[in-house]
Formats: sequence, structure tokens, C-alpha cells
Amino acid sequence: MNQLTNDLLKDFSRQLQSRREDLLTQISAQLSPEGRERLRGVHGSTHDQGDESVAALLADLGIAAIRAEAAELADIEGALNRINNHTFGVCVDCGKEIALARLQAYPTAKRCLACQQKYEDTRGGKDSTPSL
Repeated sequence: MNQLTNDLLKDFSRQLQSRREDLLTQISAQLSPEGRERLRGVHGSTHDQGDESVAALLADLGIAAIRAEAAELADIEGALNRINNHTFGVCVDCGKEIALARLQAYPTAKRCLACQQKYEDTRGGKDSTPSL
């Protein structure tokens, strides 16, 4: 039973494309000469060692944000490719349908919940060592 109608696929596609445009705008702003200068300007503009460490942390957070946005962008591109290839909503591991509620909450999902949990357990998504 296919839960994804053409209208739902179009809605997902529009939602993903809109988010892609937002991310591209954000990344471009951060990578523009002005954005890079802002990151550089924070670091090295203070004379206090404590302030300098906070400035370095803020610069690192800016870089981490760009990496996270780029990773999200890659996930969006993958989801759009799956829509075009008619494999959107199908788990890449087991081939079963991904629950519609999961796709609505996480449109870039490429695994059903059970396979995602297995993936995280085996790939270090969760710490498998016992806590003290």
C-alpha cells in the first residue's frame, strides 16, 4: 500500500526545496567575505585571555554551524533525489515503507524507525558502553 500520493510528494518536494533555499542563503551569508570577516573579527579582537577564548569558541561554533547546515543540505538533496527516483518513503536498508508520520516529522528520513535505531546502535549513534 503506497501511502504517498502525488499531492503529498509535491508537498514534500516544495517543503524540501524551500528549506534548501533557506540553507543556501544562510551558508552563502556565512561564507561571504563579510561573514568570514565577522568570524575572523571576533577572534583576535580582544586583549583579555578569557575574552579571547570565548571569541575562539564563537568562531568555532560558526564553523560548526556551517558544517551542520551543509550536512542538512546533503540530506535534502538526497531526499529530493529519492522523490525524483520514486524511492522516497522507502527504507534504504529493509525496503519497507517509512511511516508517513516519520516523514512528516523528518522529511529527509531514509530509514524506517527500526532500521534507524539499528543503524545508530551499530554506528555509534548511541553509546553502547555501560555508564557508571
